[in-house]
Amino acid sequence: MLGPAPRGAADSVETVTSRRNPLVARFRSALRTNRRSRTHLLLDGRRLIADARCAGLRLESVLVAASALRRGAPALEALVADCKANGIDIAAGSDPVLAAASPLRSPSTAVALARHRAPAVEEVLARAAHGCLIAPAGVQDPGNLGAIVRAADAAGAGGVVVTGAAADPFGWKALRGAMGSTFRLPVADAGESSDLPEQARRAGCTVLAAAPRNGRSMYDLDLTRPALILIGGEGSGIESPFHRSADAVVSIPMAGGVESLNAAVAAAVLAYEARRQRMAV
Repeated sequence: MLGPAPRGAADSVETVTSRRNPLVARFRSALRTNRRSRTHLLLDGRRLIADARCAGLRLESVLVAASALRRGAPALEALVADCKANGIDIAAGSDPVLAAASPLRSPSTAVALARHRAPAVEEVLARAAHGCLIAPAGVQDPGNLGAIVRAADAAGAGGVVVTGAAADPFGWKALRGAMGSTFRLPVADAGESSDLPEQARRAGCTVLAAAPRNGRSMYDLDLTRPALILIGGEGSGIESPFHRSADAVVSIPMAGGVESLNAAVAAAVLAYEARRQRMAV
């Protein structure tokens, strides 16, 4: 929790007014960094920053809206106090500076850079005994990918492994969609590697590929055992290499006339069914 800030918080931090300031350049660089060489996460929004702090992420720089701070926004004052108390670089930015540092069309009142180290795929696979593992394969919409991470977290899954031509799970859109769950649940990025199913089997997992139709009902499968559940992309479903290498195809029973479920909804339903089965044992 963030405590109250001292009075005059707006006067206690440096104000950045130039979009050419090196601090702004660092935020812009983090936004453009390739996912394979990422060292920092760009956190947009006070709530996401607070979630990262609660999860123990190391913040390196925080930029808050000078205009909001001058109005005496209590949440921003508390953020300033927390940063100062913990040796985190904090600055206030003019509206043009926030617009340059934030990826949003309507900038948030706070953005931050946090150190990043994603867990290895093997680390997440080792958690299969704690709950099913969700593997979005080819989910290209970052907001949808973030929603899958959020659903997996809520259902008590062991972790998430992103694979195939999927969106970047640590990009700012996916982080916002996950609403802090990326910091609480182990998330690994396997890239376009096609050997994830074999890796999962070596780790003791059954590999299941979710499909809208013609698979075994999720109620007929034993989901109490360690399992990696592959979730296909929007429209295209599971990519062929993953579909062929699965141990079984699982489907969610649906009423007639419904073609398919949104990928995040399907992930949530399957993860909760796995949780239900585990709790019933």
